[in-house]
Amino acid sequence: MQLYNTLSGQLEPVTSDDNIFRMYVCGVTPYDTTHLGHAFTFVMFDVLERYLEYLGYETQTVQNVTDIDDDILRRARELSLPWNELAHQETEKYLADMRALNVRPPDHFVYATSVIEQIQAMVAALLEGGYAYASGGSVYYDVCSDPGFGKLGKMNYEDMLATANERGNFPDDPNKRDPLDFVLWQAAKPGEPTWDSPWGEGRPGWHIECSTMSTHYLGPKIDIHSGGEDLVFPHHDCEIVQSEHATGEHPFVRYWFHVAMVRLDGEKMSKSLGNMLFVGKLIETYSPDTLRVYLLTHHYRDAWSADGYEDDLKRIGALLKQWCEVLARPSEGESFDASAYEADFRAAMDDDLHTAGAIEAMDALANAINAAALQGQDVTAAQNLLRTLGDTLGLRLDTQHPGCDELQ
Repeated sequence: MQLYNTLSGQLEPVTSDDNIFRMYVCGVTPYDTTHLGHAFTFVMFDVLERYLEYLGYETQTVQNVTDIDDDILRRARELSLPWNELAHQETEKYLADMRALNVRPPDHFVYATSVIEQIQAMVAALLEGGYAYASGGSVYYDVCSDPGFGKLGKMNYEDMLATANERGNFPDDPNKRDPLDFVLWQAAKPGEPTWDSPWGEGRPGWHIECSTMSTHYLGPKIDIHSGGEDLVFPHHDCEIVQSEHATGEHPFVRYWFHVAMVRLDGEKMSKSLGNMLFVGKLIETYSPDTLRVYLLTHHYRDAWSADGYEDDLKRIGALLKQWCEVLARPSEGESFDASAYEADFRAAMDDDLHTAGAIEAMDALANAINAAALQGQDVTAAQNLLRTLGDTLGLRLDTQHPGCDELQ
């Protein structure tokens, strides 16, 4: 199998020395979930994990919840809710949406507020190593101490600063040495939740949370790190320098797996723009399998638009109904050999997780099963193969499953 590695900018063979893939995916900031863009990221990560297991590997997965954040605090004030109550409510919505979409839960689903002690230990290690400094009750990462900073995003200083400013950076913070320095520990502000620390009352910065959770649960080296492509810079570049300098292990991540953005009405689907299609609303009309196939008809690295989604979902629903009917066909006689279709499925998935090609191979298999059954062949093994390939894509294809009943 080959995957595109954001760090190298090229396709690379995916290998494991011990047959285990340690995988981390950046999760949600739970203040308004779950839109189709979120679902695209987490379904693709789920399929990658499932396919690696189909190939015979083991996986260990971690996903974070950024349950303390500027956006949560702002939204909680707007709704007159306690910040932790808002985070809990939205996290529960997100988990319900993932269950509906048959996205498997990670081995460790970690709240940022549950690892405050470990976060402080990592901040202390960066201070001790000379990569961070304390100022005004906050602690900052000193980007000038690290000539390798920004190697993932591959931007010059001006572009890094402009991008960081769009994504939560405060360049005019008087406690900073450099406008691009980012906060590791943020000094307490009136009315905000805080924790005790060696630097005074405060709360963790955004980037240090993921570095702490990933290294705490998976160790200092991760095989695959995933998230939306909007996290490449600054979030993932910040994770790299924090993790590598705190632990002394290089590289922090072997393969960076970034999922493209979903657009609607010409703009990236996002909370700030309000142009979102919510999973919870869509599954009131369309089956979870239909939504998954809709997402998987797009390559994970290609940005795409959900304009016209209703027609696409209806077409996919009709396709899945045909597959369910094929799975219900009785058969007898000489066994039908479907191995060529499995080879096509694997070839597509091995080619940088080309899920649209895998779906085409499954559709060809379904058509072949139908034709073979009409010719009096035994298609039982081929039907089981179709189910297996469907399961590898996270589909719950079976005439006895509610997913098929919803398509009738």
